[in-house]
Amino acid sequence: MYLAYSIPPHEDMKTLVHIDEQLLKKAMVLSGAKTKDETIQMALKELIRAQQRRELISLRSSDLLDLSLDELYEVRHNRTRKHSES
Repeated sequence: MYLAYSIPPHEDMKTLVHIDEQLLKKAMVLSGAKTKDETIQMALKELIRAQQRRELISLRSSDLLDLSLDELYEVRHNRTRKHSES
C-alpha cells in the first residue's frame, strides 16, 4: 500500500461537467472560496487528503507504525525491489 499520490503541478484541463448549483454554492460558502474553480480545486484536494488519512489510520493495526525510521526505509527498499523484479 502506498500513501503518496503523484499530482502533477498545475496541469490545467478544461472540461465540461454538470454540477448541482446549490451544492456548489453551499461548498463555496463553507469553504470561503471566491470562485467555482477554487471551490472545486479545494474539494478535490480535500478528497485526496481524506483518503490518505483513511489509509494511514488503517496502518494502525499493522506493525509498520512500530518501526524505527531505519526499519521503515528497509521495508520501503524491499518493496521497491520486489516491484521492480516483477
